[in-house]
Amino acid sequence: MKLQQAGSPRSGLRGVPQAYRYALDPTPAQERRLRSHAGAARYAWNWGLARVKARYAAEKKWYSAEDLHRLWNAEKKTKPDLAWWQENSKCVYQEAFRNLDRALGDFSKFKKGLRKGRRLGFRGPRRRAGAGIPVASAPGVMRCSGSTVTLPRLGTIRTHESTEALAVKIAEGKARILSATVSRTAQRWLVSFTVEVEREVPDHHRRPQTAVASISGSLP
Repeated sequence: MKLQQAGSPRSGLRGVPQAYRYALDPTPAQERRLRSHAGAARYAWNWGLARVKARYAAEKKWYSAEDLHRLWNAEKKTKPDLAWWQENSKCVYQEAFRNLDRALGDFSKFKKGLRKGRRLGFRGPRRRAGAGIPVASAPGVMRCSGSTVTLPRLGTIRTHESTEALAVKIAEGKARILSATVSRTAQRWLVSFTVEVEREVPDHHRRPQTAVASISGSLP
């Protein structure tokens, strides 16, 4: 969606990121696919972390997300025991490597004193699946309607609440879904959409007008 400027020179329509989250009500078959995606995300993180640690031990540097993706693409084609990767969205693996790259980057900045905040250690393996599974990052493959959401490889899943408010904005061209992340919290599956929403945002804030007293008179 291309955002068009509108209104006076002092205002316009801007794309503002906004999060929408819905509780999923999957069928048993859909929950198995969700669990498969969760396991794939954990596997990709741990797979990438093992290679990063091995390279760091040998060369004192680690692989980037792009490096890991390249290594993964090569390895998954040559190892029959990795054939299951095709059952899940490719975004699961790509985003796992990006998340690992960001985490290691934050650790490096903290060690150099360039990042403030809580103490960060070198990231370890993930032992719990479902903490946050990126399933899509390409507009057009994610939809919502009524009390359902449609996600790549997962299909159309019912939700516990209506998605109609977001669906209407999308239909009117006022919003578009940028990415989707599935997570499991307190025995419930959730989907979080990052959405670009059109909003009118002033380009400049008006300065408060001040009253000016006019004094007139005749000079002697």
